[in-house]
Amino acid sequence: MDTVMANPLKEGLGARRRPEPFTFVIFGAAGDLAHRKLFPALYNLMVDNWLAGDCRIIGIARRAYEDTEFRREVGQAIEEHSRRKPDPQVLDRLLSSTYYLTADFNDANAYEALKTMLRDAESHFPQNFLFYLATPPSAYPVIADHLGNVGLAKPIDERHWVRIIVEKPFGHDLESAVALNQDLHQVFDESQIYRIDHYLGKETVQNILVFRFANGIFEPLWTRQYIDQVQITVAESLGVAGRGSYYDQAGALRDMVQNHMLQLVSLIAMEPPVAFEADAVRDEKVKVLRSIRPFSTRDVAEYTVRAQYEKGSVDGELVPGYLDEPDIASDSRTESYVALRLLIDNWRWAGVPFYLRTGKRLAKRATEIAIQFKTAPHRFFEQTDTPELAPNLLTLKIQPDEGISLRFGAKVPGPEIRVRTVNMEFLYGTSFAGTPPEAYERLLLDAMIGDSTLFTRKDEVEAAWSLVSSILHGWQRARGPIPTYESGSWGPEEADSLIQRDGFRWRRP
Repeated sequence: MDTVMANPLKEGLGARRRPEPFTFVIFGAAGDLAHRKLFPALYNLMVDNWLAGDCRIIGIARRAYEDTEFRREVGQAIEEHSRRKPDPQVLDRLLSSTYYLTADFNDANAYEALKTMLRDAESHFPQNFLFYLATPPSAYPVIADHLGNVGLAKPIDERHWVRIIVEKPFGHDLESAVALNQDLHQVFDESQIYRIDHYLGKETVQNILVFRFANGIFEPLWTRQYIDQVQITVAESLGVAGRGSYYDQAGALRDMVQNHMLQLVSLIAMEPPVAFEADAVRDEKVKVLRSIRPFSTRDVAEYTVRAQYEKGSVDGELVPGYLDEPDIASDSRTESYVALRLLIDNWRWAGVPFYLRTGKRLAKRATEIAIQFKTAPHRFFEQTDTPELAPNLLTLKIQPDEGISLRFGAKVPGPEIRVRTVNMEFLYGTSFAGTPPEAYERLLLDAMIGDSTLFTRKDEVEAAWSLVSSILHGWQRARGPIPTYESGSWGPEEADSLIQRDGFRWRRP
């Protein structure tokens, strides 16, 4: 008898309500993000019956398309990037609800045309609107302003809603982030704004909260009394991958630390929320970010490392150095690697160092959080054949091999007392049947139903930028060459020195 596989997305959402009929408007619909992530996510949500049949999709971009041509391209994108092989009937249903509007984001007439299209009674577009800005950040305030000018930023009555999803980066420093938030708030209420960070849609990231707060065995140990250090690693084997012009303006600190990695820090370090609701969860995350000790100029020199990759070999392939990549300035000082030592000045974490590292062209692709517990007293084993006890280590593996590993000591069989380190492993792929949903599926669905728990709030963004900007200002004052590391290695020697000063070593994923 065949077993019917449960849909993990449905299991995770339980009895939550389905989205009401709505119109999804994608600005930048001809771009890579829409084709690789958004349209495949919409298709899979329709497969799982999360989208009402009368939902509508409108793509907007400068490129000239007729509806039929655009639908053909969307279908090809879903064929290529969907986690499932498309079902022709479901795909036809999605494409028949998809429309296109050729428009320049700076042209006020384009928004009048969009308004006419949306308000046309004969077209039957649902009057709940979800706007997605899959555009360069410079277009965010322009689009928001024009939507407000034509009256599309507010619902037509109290029974309907309007929401806007903004992609990262949310500014490039604290000042620009504050200015962007002010621009958006001129038109939209904070409750309408959904700042998306796809890391928060990953099942393994969401599982951090479940692992901590649904298991009584671990939460009592989640304090400075028992934890020695925390390491968060986001390693990439790829280089700038054709994004040189963007990356050379951003760098690893802005691209990864300000958003993804500080989100992981806040989830690991936060206090239990009073309820699993958007503001309750985000309140606790903000408290963590505000508790991170600020960096003085001296701290930046002592507790941060930045570096650029040199040529080397990754997966057996010779690769160029950062300065030899296309669209990278020959005298660039932009970092492709960052390592940081953070301290969280609150009761739970006082004195526990959090080490963060991220870089491109490292030895392998891996994202994980390693929590090292304090070593057990050795006195009982001093007269045995165990010269040293290894500390217990809990590792939350986010990608590519999603799971959780617990390292502990066990007796080696035999007459002598010898302790050997062993691992207890949990793997998502073997424990849960079925293909887990992509991050954008979960996040889009949450925006559709109005759940902002997994989206970043204004004060979260600004608290993260406050910390990162202090590091950027310190780096701007620094002189001398930027350290380098060989492609295919685990980073520069300076990063090893950073953690070894505290008596620790980087874990090898």
